[in-house]
Amino acid sequence: MPRAFPAVFALLIVGMMLSAAAQQPPAAQQPPAQPQAPQPRPDDPPHETFFYKNGTLELEAYFFKPTGAGPFPLVVYNHGSRANQERLEWPVYYIARLVVPAGYALLVPERRGYGKSQGATFTEEIGPDERGQRFVDRLALEAADVNAAVDYAKKTFPIDPKRIVMQGYSFGGIVTTLAAAKSTSLRAIVNQAPGALNWDKSPELRTELIAAAKKIRVPMLCMAAENDLTTESARVICATAKAAGAAAAVKIYPPFTHPTNPNPRAPGHALFAPIGVDIWKQDLLDFLAKQTR
Repeated sequence: MPRAFPAVFALLIVGMMLSAAAQQPPAAQQPPAQPQAPQPRPDDPPHETFFYKNGTLELEAYFFKPTGAGPFPLVVYNHGSRANQERLEWPVYYIARLVVPAGYALLVPERRGYGKSQGATFTEEIGPDERGQRFVDRLALEAADVNAAVDYAKKTFPIDPKRIVMQGYSFGGIVTTLAAAKSTSLRAIVNQAPGALNWDKSPELRTELIAAAKKIRVPMLCMAAENDLTTESARVICATAKAAGAAAAVKIYPPFTHPTNPNPRAPGHALFAPIGVDIWKQDLLDFLAKQTR
């Protein structure tokens, strides 16, 4: 019995230590990493941030101007969805680096729910899974935001109202198609992977985009990577517009994969992000030059 005492005492001590540890406050949790806004480079063209109205909403936008007095041809760039980063301000410097030195002004609207624009974010209102009519209706409202930005720019900035080209990528391509169908201000359209990630899972979206494409009469260039989730969205939108009388062309690029952050589901979708710009920039600049001369 006496020999068992040291073992019992040791167990008692261990139990006390465990109990004390359990009562200690948990270690301070590190806050989750916050998404960072893309940072400008020293050689980026300068821009101004302004606010405009669409209905009751006050919306943010950015305007880049080339050197000189103008009036300048204008590129209107419609950004993608920016899931989980919607409230970051994003002037899309990589597009500015392409078009502003070439003599184009650049307008980048932050649609409702993005940046400092009023309105619920897309994630708050629709979320990642709903792709029915409410999804389509939300993007139609964002298209109206873009057209309101164009109207404001025509009255405010030194641009040539007869030389306006609208460009959009992914969600921005959806918005571009819907906006163009209701606009008389555009000279041409550039559509990059329009709705490629949602084309196959939303019959409502396909119906709306095809109906919009039938109303487009200005030249349109549709671009997609061969290994995006689908190239059908680009092909069908441009083919529909062409059948309705627009001068529309499709450019399908070879497979592309992000070198450090590949998307196994749709690797080619990254082609029109900053990482792929060297592949398509000359096609964009050639199209802009042809349509705005």
